[in-house]
Amino acid sequence: MIDRQRLHDLVREAGRIALDAWPGNGHALQVWEKSPDNPVCEADLRVDRFLRRELTRLLPAAGWLSEETTDAPERLQGGLIWLVDPIDGTRDYIRGRTGWAVSVALISAGRPLFGLLCAPARGEFWHAEAGQGAWRNGRRLVASSLRSLAGARVPADSLTAEDADLVLVDKPNSIALRIAMVAADEADLVATLRWGWEWDIGAAALIAREAGAAVSDAFGETLGYNKPDPRAFGVLVTAPAIHAAAVDRLAQRAARLSAG
Repeated sequence: MIDRQRLHDLVREAGRIALDAWPGNGHALQVWEKSPDNPVCEADLRVDRFLRRELTRLLPAAGWLSEETTDAPERLQGGLIWLVDPIDGTRDYIRGRTGWAVSVALISAGRPLFGLLCAPARGEFWHAEAGQGAWRNGRRLVASSLRSLAGARVPADSLTAEDADLVLVDKPNSIALRIAMVAADEADLVATLRWGWEWDIGAAALIAREAGAAVSDAFGETLGYNKPDPRAFGVLVTAPAIHAAAVDRLAQRAARLSAG
């Protein structure tokens, strides 16, 4: 159906385009806000244009949904869609930090079929295919086998008192990279309790799932993609044995915040 090597090459090239403009390499960058506290930069748009052109050529039958492109209802008419965040972790990107990635997923019938992350400032390339496993830089990924929620490693800035039994680890700005950390056994739990967009999580959720992690929304329900409203309340990615305990711990908070 698709030229896998060409797909990998295109995502790597998108990463190179972003890296060439990255302030961490000393480049000046034009930045503005799409809305309050929601930055975007010229590199976001450059990568978005490149990927839309080339991925459409690669698979003309697939629709398109991207953070940096106006949504079009035509995407709902087919079973295939490209789901793209041209630079996930824009805040780290514009600050010259390494916690950002190009995120690309191919969705088929509401489920991720391919997921790719290119984090060139970290020298990392992640990819997964449904039913075929997940990989980083050629090494197969196996998610954490932690069996108790206490002591779970969480990429976050801080912890509340009720989560004091968890352990903080480094947090990249990119939610996709934080999810991928669970796939790589560098974290045990990633949770968000807010409305988020499909393009933030599509690729990384497949990578985590193919590595053996448990993946759901904040309520423990299955994530779906290419919905008319391309949002979900929260994402929860964990070592498989602690997923139920994490859902239970977050239940009251998720219910309160989702209704707010």
